[in-house]
Amino acid sequence: MAHVELQPGESQEQLLKRFRKSVAKSGILSTVRRKRWYVSKSELRRIQKKKAIRRARRKQRKQGQS
Repeated sequence: MAHVELQPGESQEQLLKRFRKSVAKSGILSTVRRKRWYVSKSELRRIQKKKAIRRARRKQRKQGQS
C-alpha cells in the first residue's frame, strides 16, 4: 500500500503528486487492472504472445528507419 505523509511547507498538490508517483512506481494500478477479471492461463499466454509479436514488429520497423 502506498503511503505518504504531509511534510512541513508542502502543498496538497505536491502531496498528491508524490502519492500518484509512489502508486505508479509500486505497480498497484496495473495489478488491480490485471486482476479485475479472471483470465485463464491459455488466454494469458495468447495475449502475451500477441504483445511479443507487436513488440518485435515495432522493433523491426524502428531499426528499418534508422
